[in-house]
Amino acid sequence: MSDILSLNNVQKIYGSNTAVESISFSVKKGEIVGLLGPNGAGKTTTINMVLGVLKPTSGVIYINGIDIAKQRSAALEQTNFAAVYAPLPGNLTVTQNLKVFGKIYCVKNLKIRIEELLAEYDLVKFRDTRCGVLSSGEQTRVSLAKAALNNPKLLLLDEPTASLDPSTAKDIREKIRGFAAHGESGVLWTSHNMYEVQEVCDRVLFMSKGKILLEGNPKTLPAEHGKTTLEELFITVAREPLKLEEK
Repeated sequence: MSDILSLNNVQKIYGSNTAVESISFSVKKGEIVGLLGPNGAGKTTTINMVLGVLKPTSGVIYINGIDIAKQRSAALEQTNFAAVYAPLPGNLTVTQNLKVFGKIYCVKNLKIRIEELLAEYDLVKFRDTRCGVLSSGEQTRVSLAKAALNNPKLLLLDEPTASLDPSTAKDIREKIRGFAAHGESGVLWTSHNMYEVQEVCDRVLFMSKGKILLEGNPKTLPAEHGKTTLEELFITVAREPLKLEEK
């Protein structure tokens, strides 16, 4: 499998504060990778560097083989993003939002693509509804439809199912698994829901204080470090990272 995303010794420094310290990892085709860690671990900074919002202090980021520092537009054309804290404009209808973002991404045959996504994400009956009056689950489906508009090679998801009820969250997880299952794209996913991570992700990376502390299969990684569950391992990463670094 070839790498959709590759970070090589990427670092981000603010004055005397190192937010991300020389991390390296990859996301392959068809793979869903969980980027985990407590608040302040460096996850959002990492995602913002991948999105081109922040420039790394050092290191290189490749998206589908394209160096984002040298060919930013070409690299970002192959990505998209969804997060529960970044809702789409509430005064626009579902269709209007998809049209606006479709034009931003220069999506070909946009009208046809929008119809495909409305059907795929169960949004046909909401096509003329303003996004601001939709439920949390419905808004999340619209955000995912927007994120799929350009058939991205790399999909970045920051807490995509936060605040959703279990049934809706299950539906969203299935859609994201289906997206990755096509085999041509990869997903980088952050979440604090360890049950969800274990169910969805093929591999996880635990960050602490700007470093990648652990990496592995979410189903077997806890036992490798003497823990019963992924949640127990998460708590140890948050409270006692030095114990894990010593192993």
